Amino acid sequence: MPRPLTKRSPQALKLMLTLREFEAAQVRLPKPARDYFRAGADDELTLADNERAFDRFRLWPRVLVDVSERRLGCRVGGHDLSLPVLVAPMAYQRLAHTQGELALARAAAAAGSLYVASTLSTFTLEEIASVGGPRWFQVYVHKDREVTASLIRRAEAAGYSAIVLTVDVPVLGRRLNDLRNSFALPRGLTMANLAPYMASRHNATLAAFFASRHDASLKWHDLKWLRGLTGLPLWLKGILRPDDARRAARRGVDGIIVSNHGGRQLDTTPATLDALAAIAPAARGTPLLLDGGVRRGTDVVKALALGAQAVLVGRPFLWGLAQAGETGAARVFEILRDEFDRALALCGYRSVGEIRGDLLRCSDRA
Repeated sequence: MPRPLTKRSPQALKLMLTLREFEAAQVRLPKPARDYFRAGADDELTLADNERAFDRFRLWPRVLVDVSERRLGCRVGGHDLSLPVLVAPMAYQRLAHTQGELALARAAAAAGSLYVASTLSTFTLEEIASVGGPRWFQVYVHKDREVTASLIRRAEAAGYSAIVLTVDVPVLGRRLNDLRNSFALPRGLTMANLAPYMASRHNATLAAFFASRHDASLKWHDLKWLRGLTGLPLWLKGILRPDDARRAARRGVDGIIVSNHGGRQLDTTPATLDALAAIAPAARGTPLLLDGGVRRGTDVVKALALGAQAVLVGRPFLWGLAQAGETGAARVFEILRDEFDRALALCGYRSVGEIRGDLLRCSDRA
């Protein structure tokens, strides 16, 4: 099991002013863990483009608007949040810090955000729920579908308020450094949620795990089966095409997360911000969230201007955890909140609900 990294002092954390500074400091993590968190698929073109896409849109601010008082909150999935930033589902968070998912869930609750717990957490979904705060549970569908049904029943019993079905992993994407590192969980860490369903605690590589257990036959028709397991709202994560967004809307899903899995699945897919711009008109009022590439408060503004209710942020919170556990993750929230608040004011808006698409122009200079 990884040992706690030496914590940075509060003063040192205050001197970290951007999310990219947290990522640049990750020489402190063991290389296999750092590579696993950072990696994208194959040549990592989509990984890079997720961030570059935000540079292709320019902000055209309004002026002479009274922005002396601003409201950053929004409502997502029945929850009133203090800012339009959620924690994306991410596996194996104890690789970053011994308190892993518990520390990040505490930071999210303290920030007034919403935490999306991964099936592949290194603490159980029940342990994560004990932290409190609004939370959703992300699932994959297993070949043994009773495993998926059991996980959903457990999430419902533990007070999770929505199910997030990841739909972009029929097979696992190829991440070259993970292959070179023969990446697997180190001794002492497990896929805690799945331990009751696994005959062995041996930690195979992630690719071997998905190949042996994940159901690659999942179809649109199977959403009916999933709906029959629970009355919780259902969000689909991994939609990139307008026609798939229309299919999801016709089937009455409660929300769509526009995502390319952080660039970790199929390389050269579109950046999620570009996909959001295409999907928003096709979603027919179905709530949209954006996942992928958010590194600035201005990125949050741009996603909202293109039709998202809020964004999910992943890797920066892992880098925050690695720096200082819950305190480091809280600092990431603080930076995003401050940047978003300033961007909102400088764009001439007083609240999230005022943001409109005419704020943006697409530039070909990025």
